[in-house]
This record gives sequence, structure tokens and C-alpha cells, in this order.
Amino acid sequence: MRRQTVEHRFVEFIPEDLEEGVVYVSITYATVVHRCLCGCGGEVVTPIDPHRWSLNFDGASISLAPSIGNWSFACQSHYWIERNCVDWSRRWTRDEIADGRAFDRAAVQHPAKLPSDSPTAGARPPVQPASIWRRMLRTLGVRGGRDSGRERASRDVANPTGVTQSGTENS
Repeated sequence: MRRQTVEHRFVEFIPEDLEEGVVYVSITYATVVHRCLCGCGGEVVTPIDPHRWSLNFDGASISLAPSIGNWSFACQSHYWIERNCVDWSRRWTRDEIADGRAFDRAAVQHPAKLPSDSPTAGARPPVQPASIWRRMLRTLGVRGGRDSGRERASRDVANPTGVTQSGTENS
């Protein structure tokens, strides 16, 4: 059964037996792990890294950005975790999956160079022109004009591990 909400737990080590609906966050190892939220039981591992996923903790809930696309699972589920709520996205085509993987590889291999004193240093930098981003957002089903958590997450400034805490200044 597809979940609509999750619970988060901050841990040092990821437990061997993962509970359904629980997102385990290890700041020590910059890793987030959970069972696939579609209910298939697959283990989803998201490394927290400025060029992969970022984690936002607002004091009560967590958000992960970008979306979780379980393309190698039979379910091929695709969702966002935003303030402990699951925002389900449509299934991607094979071509979209291939394009998304190529984009992710390029972002990791050729990240934009930011000055260390830049307010966005360590944040996930844009690597494609805006027109590409608009097309990707349309593909993801994000409609313009609303200030969703995804858009807020893209504006958050991450520390070197990609973890941010809303409302506080990174030191």
C-alpha cells in the first residue's frame, strides 16, 4: 500500500531491519535509508551530497530533494518526501529515466565551481539553462506559480554534507 506520510528517525547507524514508513537519517554517514514507500519492500538509499540529494530538517519534519526515483525496482515508484509527507509523481518513461540518469551523472561529474564565500557554496548548483529546468519540472508534474517545498528546498543553502536546518544559519 502506498504511503502518504513517513516518520523520521535520526540514527548513527542504519538498522538492519527497516520499519515500513520510517525514514532513517544518519548525519554521521550522510545517508538516508527507507523501505520503498509504494510497499514493495525495496531498500532505498539516498546519499546526502550537494550534487545528489539534500536533506532539510525544520525541527519537526524532514524533506528530501530532489525526488526519489526507484527506477531499478520493479515498482519504478517516483515520489518526493516533503515535510514528512509523500508527494507521489507519475511514472517516467524509459527515455525519461535514461535522460534523468544522464543528467544526474553530468551533475556529479561536472559540478559548477562556486567561490567558498558564496552564500550558495555547497548548495546544489544549477547545471543546465533555465529552459531545461522548466522542461524537467513539467516532466515531474510541478506547475509554475506555486511555492512548493521543492522550490523552497532548491533555495535552501546546504552545508558541505547537504544537510540544512530551516531558520538557522550554518556556521
